[in-house]
Amino acid sequence: MYCFTNLKIPPLGARGLMEKLIFVYNADSGLWNGYLDMAHKIISPKTYPCSLCDLTYGIFKIRPEWDDFVKNAPMPFEFLHKDEFYDQYPNLKNVPLPVVLKQTKTTLNIFLNKQELDNLDTIAALKNKILNMQIIG
Repeated sequence: MYCFTNLKIPPLGARGLMEKLIFVYNADSGLWNGYLDMAHKIISPKTYPCSLCDLTYGIFKIRPEWDDFVKNAPMPFEFLHKDEFYDQYPNLKNVPLPVVLKQTKTTLNIFLNKQELDNLDTIAALKNKILNMQIIG
């Protein structure tokens, strides 16, 4: 597991336990970029560069199973597009995307890296990783 040091981490709760997961998509924000992503998913789905997007979103909208899980999540989730992530964490531009980060009061670590996300083939598998992490610590 990677641990990033010398980062300005926004203040969270008083506990040092896991406070939130930050999901970072390998896609830029904005309406135009959303249209480009939709087109890419339709025209060439095998070359689409964001496995996290593909897993949690269909071509036009969030997958209902993921939406339900997010609404009832066991901890706070934050979702960032690539450009938003680089704006908030400019010194992490070398982290391969997509990625899921685990933020506590004092640390920011990689919870699921690009390769791990690329290897997940169902929302159930992603949910199990998150739920098992909650049990283990």
